Amino acid sequence: MGLMTKILGGEQSRSAEDYVELNLDDVTDNTTEATMQVHVAEVDGQEAAIDIKDTVYDGDIVIADITRLRTNDKTVEHIVDELRQVANEVDGDIVRKGDDQIIITPTGVKIGREKLGR
Repeated sequence: MGLMTKILGGEQSRSAEDYVELNLDDVTDNTTEATMQVHVAEVDGQEAAIDIKDTVYDGDIVIADITRLRTNDKTVEHIVDELRQVANEVDGDIVRKGDDQIIITPTGVKIGREKLGR
């Protein structure tokens, strides 16, 4: 299973054991400051949406797991609408991947709609 399949999901279920903690001392060039970060969030209610919005406004990318919300619940629609508005306000992008993930990007970052290798 590839790295992006692990991040974005696949046919297998994910658990905490699927992630590997990396030691930053193993990185050869850690003197360069990053201008953007990728954050992973679990959305279980409206408070998580506020944190995601703040993160996107600060210029970072968020991959949000919404599996804790019921897919037919109005809360999901409301949160997705709020996040879509944020993406529009900052001229970023937003996609919903299946029923369980949303990717939101800040200004200047667009998400490709086609899978690589096809």
